[in-house]
Amino acid sequence: MENLVLHLDNIQKNFAGLRALADVNLHIEKGKTHAIIGPNGAGKSTLLNVCVGRLAPDSGKVIFDGDELTGLKPHEITQKGVARVFQTPEIFQELTLLENTMLPALSKRDGAFSFNPFRTMRSQTDINDEAQDILEDVGLAEQMKQIAGSLSRGDKRRLELAMCLILRPRLLLLDEPTAGMSRHDTNQTIELLNKIKKGGMTKIIIEHDMHVVFSLADKVSVLARGKIIASGLPEDVRGDPVVKEAYLGGAQE
Repeated sequence: MENLVLHLDNIQKNFAGLRALADVNLHIEKGKTHAIIGPNGAGKSTLLNVCVGRLAPDSGKVIFDGDELTGLKPHEITQKGVARVFQTPEIFQELTLLENTMLPALSKRDGAFSFNPFRTMRSQTDINDEAQDILEDVGLAEQMKQIAGSLSRGDKRRLELAMCLILRPRLLLLDEPTAGMSRHDTNQTIELLNKIKKGGMTKIIIEHDMHVVFSLADKVSVLARGKIIASGLPEDVRGDPVVKEAYLGGAQE
């Protein structure tokens, strides 16, 4: 289908005989925000790891915009336009926010993420300007010269998001982007992600906070025991009795 950007076809993944993912089929539409929810241990992070090449599926295929990603290395998948914000922020603690934000773009321009300072000298000025603009977008411009290790958890997550956005991904994967945040920081992150949505970027979000899910998602899929048990519009999934029993516990937020 022309409007699909990602297709997961019968993905299976086992760990020491335990099935983490069982014949997962998932279709992600271009420009949409697709949330994947489910209880702890359902296989959600494993699924994202398969998408970005950190784990190889035992069987099945990952198709991104018509190209098969299965078997590619993580940096090769990033080069194709897929970026991921991790559950635990992966930033360079000893660098400034500006340096952190610039580094992915500098590395990408050198090809295969091999840093070459002589090639990047010619492009550093425009990347610097772009990094400052992105830090402004995520609310960190005033701290751009601060060392990243001194940031709060919420600001570290925003910094990692900036590091992904400078890569200009076509597909952004977010693993619990508001975990550990205050409600104020969570609401700011929701506002930011909705702003990104208006730019047409496709997003997959794993999130336990139902307020976040139903504030952002165009579609929701529920993963339980490694299987997709429901998929549809947020209001339909919210009212599904199977979902309530498996995950929401009948509670509605």
